[in-house]
Amino acid sequence: MSKFYPVIDTHGTPSQGFPHTVTSLSADLRTLGLAAGHTVLVHSSVRSVGFVAGQVQAIVQALLNVLGQEGTLVVPTHTSFNSDPEHWRNPPVPASWWPTIKSRFPGYDVSRTPSRHMGILPEVVRTWPGARRSDHPQVSFAALGTHAETVTANHSLEDGLGDGSPLGAIYRLNGKVLLIGCGHERNTSMHLAECRQPHPPRSENGAAIRDGDAGSRWVTWIDAIADASDFGLIGAEYETTGAVTIGTVGNATARLMSQPAVVDFATAWIATHRAG
Repeated sequence: MSKFYPVIDTHGTPSQGFPHTVTSLSADLRTLGLAAGHTVLVHSSVRSVGFVAGQVQAIVQALLNVLGQEGTLVVPTHTSFNSDPEHWRNPPVPASWWPTIKSRFPGYDVSRTPSRHMGILPEVVRTWPGARRSDHPQVSFAALGTHAETVTANHSLEDGLGDGSPLGAIYRLNGKVLLIGCGHERNTSMHLAECRQPHPPRSENGAAIRDGDAGSRWVTWIDAIADASDFGLIGAEYETTGAVTIGTVGNATARLMSQPAVVDFATAWIATHRAG
């Protein structure tokens, strides 16, 4: 009988030298400037890190090792699919389906509802022992560490990415932003800068939330419109100030920066460059 060999996605083609490990990735993160006690919001492309012994689990462990017992790891665990089907475009669904979707959609559950379009690393953090996750049905965040409860608590519908959100909590904690293998287009903290404008554009949102042990109900609310279309430009201009440390984590280009500093820069930039 032939032996079974599993097909494994190694997230990168092996090359000469050694595979990346928890130890080597921890060293990369420390060289970049991440340190014990930091609160850090991480956006990542795991595939860009290359061949890692232990894959994404090893990357999360390296982050936790560097942050230590006093640090806090935060990731976005957004659920954009839990939204009004009237606005779905990729793909759209027939209007005749909308009532059924809204009435039968399972309510958002912090422990059961998976994130989407955030990558695999946030899913691993979300399910890691001791993780906390915020209550927002569309733009939740998960956290591990000393300030996990502070970051994820009291996430209201009407302040999804504003000062009352986990982004605002990270700002008050003088946190960091770490981009691993991705650019400022995914720098969620800049949405806090949008919300800090005097009169940000707003729109109605909808989602299903839990109602009791097994039921759900549809809710609507008004919040600032999130628009990341110019985040790449903002980030590029911010980097010219020299305030971003650029290095490597494994094979990936990584960027580490102060979250309050990049938010303040983006707040001023948006006020000057976006049409009122």
